[in-house]
Amino acid sequence: MKVLLVFAHPEPRSLNARLRDVAIAELQAQGHEVRVSDLYADEWKSEVDRADFPALEAGARLIPVQASKAAFEAGALTDDVKAEIEKLLWADMLILQFPLWWFTMPAILKGWVDRVFAYGFAYGVGEHSDKRWGDRYGEGTLAGKRAMLIVTAGGWEEHYTARGINGPIDDLLFPIHHGILYYPGYDVLPPFVAYRADGLKEAGFEPLAERLRERMRTLPSTSPIPYRRQNAGDYLIPTMQLRAGLETPGETGFSLHLRAPVD
Repeated sequence: MKVLLVFAHPEPRSLNARLRDVAIAELQAQGHEVRVSDLYADEWKSEVDRADFPALEAGARLIPVQASKAAFEAGALTDDVKAEIEKLLWADMLILQFPLWWFTMPAILKGWVDRVFAYGFAYGVGEHSDKRWGDRYGEGTLAGKRAMLIVTAGGWEEHYTARGINGPIDDLLFPIHHGILYYPGYDVLPPFVAYRADGLKEAGFEPLAERLRERMRTLPSTSPIPYRRQNAGDYLIPTMQLRAGLETPGETGFSLHLRAPVD
């Protein structure tokens, strides 16, 4: 399997960096090919601006969606973005690794998504009609590939539960899992989350590392999160509302978008 790991932490001596090295070593030991995009080390430009669209006429209004579409179709995206798109097309598996900062990914990683997931590549593809609403949410350019998150969080695991003060970790990661990864077609695996990261003692590192090694060993066989596919009949088109009666009685929230388990 070909694996792309996109790494977003500014400190090369961090827990994240040590876990990254553990993951890479185990993946290679299993015979997988691994490429790494280290965003801080590469001084990745995170903001979308006019410099991303060199073909845009001087004085023309910048409308990022339109500019992204025109640049992708013309092969005029910047070289750094083209290189990351090539990596995504090469990889069978994408891993995004980051510390949970203010309940989401660091800005540099969000900027990687903003710039690399171009119109015509990761979104804006497929037929839009009364039967389909584009190739997205389980379909799209990246369908057939797998993705997962490696995340560190400073809080306790109990803080990230249904009754925990921070809210369920699955809800916090839903915008990334469903809105960034599943949207362009990835099969999204459950995340690997390391809690109490800031207070981890050296004695606790090896058990954590072994847990991560086990996840890396089982990447090909791990069942993805069972999100509903947009164009498979569960949603009304074009309103994109879930059809009544498909949910468990009383069910609300993000879990509506999970398929019920099959007996």
